[in-house]
Amino acid sequence: MIIEKAIIEQYEAVRAFYHSLIDGLQDSIYDIGWKKDIYPEPEYLRSSITKGELFIGIIDGQIIVAMVINHESNEGYQNVDWPTKANADEVMGIHALGVHPHYAGHGYAKELVGFAIKYAKENNQKAIRLDVLKGNVPAEKLYSSMGFKYLCILPMYYEDTGLTDYELYELSLQRVSIL
Repeated sequence: MIIEKAIIEQYEAVRAFYHSLIDGLQDSIYDIGWKKDIYPEPEYLRSSITKGELFIGIIDGQIIVAMVINHESNEGYQNVDWPTKANADEVMGIHALGVHPHYAGHGYAKELVGFAIKYAKENNQKAIRLDVLKGNVPAEKLYSSMGFKYLCILPMYYEDTGLTDYELYELSLQRVSIL
């Protein structure tokens, strides 16, 4: 798999990837809560690409995984006593990480998260933080297996899910060697 920053010319392909991901997970027992053009919304995708924050994994010319890495977080994060003390510009968040259902279970999400860890370390970040919709067992297992520490359940508001319980995770990069 080739991992690269998406470019604006790939916007429609990225949007189509997320739509097919959402379609493919409609009957899944693990609800990710995403809805077409609500999350991730078109302007969020376009802006993330323009800022160089949206990364894609490609096999045979097809986008099979995608994620956003940036310094943004839900306002609820401000109410959490995070183990790693850091300023906002010293912490990256992983958002909108998804694997096309046809490629699930082959380690591509793990490869993409490994890339995010290396990227954050190379950019002198102190931690990576993220939230997972409570009950999304595959995501919970993935992050735990990669050293992310579960912190708590926090009700947070997002456009696609409303006020819902999310599980918060953090990976301190101060003790992690570059993969």
